[in-house]
Amino acid sequence: MLTTRFVDGAPNWIDVGTSDIDGATAFYGALFGWTFRSAGPDAGGYGFFQLDGKTVAGGMQTTPEQGPPSWTVYFATPDARATAKAAEQAHGTVPLAPMDVMGEGTMAVLADQAGVPFGLWQPGRTKGVDVANEPGSLCWVELYTPDIAAAAAFYHATLGLETYAVPFPGGTYTCVNPAGAGEDAMFGGIVPLSDDPAGAGSPAHWLPYFEAADVDAVVARAEERGGGVHMPATDVEGVGRIARLTDPYGARFAVIKSAPREQ
Repeated sequence: MLTTRFVDGAPNWIDVGTSDIDGATAFYGALFGWTFRSAGPDAGGYGFFQLDGKTVAGGMQTTPEQGPPSWTVYFATPDARATAKAAEQAHGTVPLAPMDVMGEGTMAVLADQAGVPFGLWQPGRTKGVDVANEPGSLCWVELYTPDIAAAAAFYHATLGLETYAVPFPGGTYTCVNPAGAGEDAMFGGIVPLSDDPAGAGSPAHWLPYFEAADVDAVVARAEERGGGVHMPATDVEGVGRIARLTDPYGARFAVIKSAPREQ
């Protein structure tokens, strides 16, 4: 599970690039109760989504030249430059080379062997988000990819991630956890792109899940405020109640009310 005891290879930050940061703030505020705080005049418009004073994500307004609105998942690394080099050696690319962020940490944006963007965050003063796995915060991530085996090999070579298959209704599910951390540290899964509820032609992507106290209520508020529904609220045995959505600007995300963990 995701925690704020950030382990190398696990997600430790997430942000959204959007064509309308004010509209996105209103949208996610209605869904999760988030507010937006600017990171300051030197941050280029970047800021923090907060819940009860704790940072749950970042965000900024982007241009069409920077790509379509989307969420980016960042993974913890002790050495962003070495990780970026490992990604290149594993047939990935580095669209944004590692750079210092005002002493808060070092960030980079990479793309995997299938072209899926993801981020690196090497902690400095900022270790990562302040809260995870609680209502209104990041709790799970999924990679939709055309080749599960190739993706597993890439992320193992780049971040040291380990995968294992678990039984799932209708087949198996490929779970992901940091190297040597064991199944209790799993934070996500790798899913065939053909299973994407958005349908044919959907690009490969990382999908963030936010915990929700009431999935149906979040879906209703999203629709009322111009969001899209790729998968309506659905119960998944042993997992929880899930819905997959887009915000009004096209950024994909999912919400879940997780089933209670077995003791």
